[in-house]
Amino acid sequence: MKLYKLLNIPDIEYRSICEKIGREPNDVEVYLFSAMWSEHCSYKHSIKYISKLPSSGSAYAGENAGGVPLGNSIIFFKVESHNHPSAVEPIQGAATGVGGIIRDILALGARPIALLDSLHFGNLENNKYLFNGVIEGISSYGNSIGVPTVAGEVNFINCYDKSPLVNVMAVGIAHRDEIKTSKAVADNKVVLVGAHTGRDGIHGASFASNNLSENVLADRPSVQIGDPFMKKNLIEATLQIAVLDSVLAIQDCGAAGILSSTSEMAYKGECSIKLELDKVHLREERMQPWEIMLSESQERMLFIVKENGIDEIATIAKKYDIPYSVIGHTSKGSDYILSWYGKEVANIQVDSLCDGVRYELTNDLPAYITDLSNKHLDEHLSTEEAIYKLTKEPNFAKKDFIYSQYDYMVGNRTVQKPDESSAAGLWIYEENKTLGLTLTSRAREVFLSPYEGAKNTVWEAFRNLISSGFEPLGVTNCLNYGNPENDEIAYQFRQSVQGIADACFDIGIPVVSGNVSFYNESDITRVYPTPTIGMVGFCELKAHIKSNFNKDSTIVLIGRKIDENDNIGGSLYQQTCYDFVGGKIDSVDSKLELKLKELIFELRNKKLIEACIDVSSGGIFRAIVKGISRNNCGFIGNTGDIVAQAKQTEQNKYIQRAILGEVNGRYLLAVKSENINSIISICSSLGIECSVVGQCSDDNSLIIDGIKLDRDRIMNSYKNSIREYFIN
Repeated sequence: MKLYKLLNIPDIEYRSICEKIGREPNDVEVYLFSAMWSEHCSYKHSIKYISKLPSSGSAYAGENAGGVPLGNSIIFFKVESHNHPSAVEPIQGAATGVGGIIRDILALGARPIALLDSLHFGNLENNKYLFNGVIEGISSYGNSIGVPTVAGEVNFINCYDKSPLVNVMAVGIAHRDEIKTSKAVADNKVVLVGAHTGRDGIHGASFASNNLSENVLADRPSVQIGDPFMKKNLIEATLQIAVLDSVLAIQDCGAAGILSSTSEMAYKGECSIKLELDKVHLREERMQPWEIMLSESQERMLFIVKENGIDEIATIAKKYDIPYSVIGHTSKGSDYILSWYGKEVANIQVDSLCDGVRYELTNDLPAYITDLSNKHLDEHLSTEEAIYKLTKEPNFAKKDFIYSQYDYMVGNRTVQKPDESSAAGLWIYEENKTLGLTLTSRAREVFLSPYEGAKNTVWEAFRNLISSGFEPLGVTNCLNYGNPENDEIAYQFRQSVQGIADACFDIGIPVVSGNVSFYNESDITRVYPTPTIGMVGFCELKAHIKSNFNKDSTIVLIGRKIDENDNIGGSLYQQTCYDFVGGKIDSVDSKLELKLKELIFELRNKKLIEACIDVSSGGIFRAIVKGISRNNCGFIGNTGDIVAQAKQTEQNKYIQRAILGEVNGRYLLAVKSENINSIISICSSLGIECSVVGQCSDDNSLIIDGIKLDRDRIMNSYKNSIREYFIN
């Protein structure tokens, strides 16, 4: 069988390769194309669509990470996936996911200051090995390099069984005058700094561009191996190298290793590049040229350097005990040339590698969406039964079992610990501001309605920031889907990208960076379409808002009320209590959302609120539990003013919907009783509904609509329903 077939290059693409270079490629060149034309590197099914996402207002869009200005600084941020490697080898898969996204920030000359993660697993009972491994990989790597993991999310849904999603977001900061790009400049040297190159991670890019194999052991050689202690030194060395005047461009060695980094640098710089592969410092003997090029050994950075800067790099590398090699040079032209002990082993045009094929995705509505949207649910459980069932669910639970394994305080910037608010807060002392960070997804809703669900996800991230007091600045995304050659997946992808674009346009913020991860499926499972949205914002120092209620707080709902006609499809309540995924999902009223933002910021500035929580997964009830848990409050409330148009004979059904259902545009405020009239007046002036839902207390009560609940039982479930899986 011909090599290109063994490397899974389709016949149509191989013919295109031959046309581009005017001949059949040699074996080394076939390996190069197999990686660079893979989905992971070329975005051949997605680039046409993600290029339409709004980017106006972003800084350095198109680079390793995008950013937004904040004073004299640029805040860089990006989220990427390491789904396939984590399914095969969860510790190293997750660890190298952290390492890879850190390098994307580092490649701009920015110091990494925070990590966030979005994790999706199947049923926890059946996925404890993957869960434990991923958490260990993230914590061991992040803790070792001294970058805090400050926020994130964890979800458990059966469709992720054995196919976890591991998305990691990194945030960094650089002074606007000290930023370097990845654009190569002709007539300079190519210097590789970092760990020795070995055979780990070879075919990693193509591995991530195929469905997961049932033979997990066969896929393990495609998983990279991280070295966080080398990474810590590499971070400090790179930041010192980046400010040298002799350094003209920086790129990290990620997917497809030296191949992708050097070809992309030459492509952006419109210049030629020649590499001498026998000069690369290696970890293993008898490595072949194609292995050196495709290796995804971790902790490596590439620099385009003036000749007179090599000694400066050598001095810094020696200081941090890091190997380095001068492995090539750039020149005028457009050639990509590889040599091996003086023999030329590849000679092709740079753009032939970087300009791959592009595919059109279908946009036909799948039948399942219509079928599921017409399903109806009969809420037959009592409200009390539904509450207890929901609170035992790990998705409802507090996530401290996870984040307690992370060092979220290292670096002296963290001003809001996990669970103190819906968004993390970091002190940006360079600008005397607080940076807000969140990372979220709403996969069930996207599955039921890709366009509306994706819009809802962006607005959920928005509400996380607003409820915490932060003005949104920009978005990053990680788009996780199944096989794009499947018409259902193609529709899900196209529609959700459009939903993200429209939501960002309505908010008025750019998408600065992102990542696409296809083929998240196996023979037995396919993940829900899961666009993960990271959003950053800012507020003045100490102007952030916490989410903990006080024992004398009055709790007020602002925004939407649920009535009998509302669509609550895709809710955690329906999935958990009735094993139901269907119905219509709620859509966003963008004008209301922006008015709610204006209201919350006005109330904060006038010091009329003590805390704020956006109402999302688990509905009002979970927001109440979250609010009262931190200060050990009791709560007595009534939904009578929340439920509009509820029929007396079906009151139980609508009580459940009111406190457990999920619609957009709602926040709970904790306020002092003497401020309620002022708040109602301000709400009225903005045309926003406002309802008192209850009163916190200093006892052990938890009573809603006259239903006396066992507060200790609920709090034990909230705090321990994940931990209990690992007690024995």
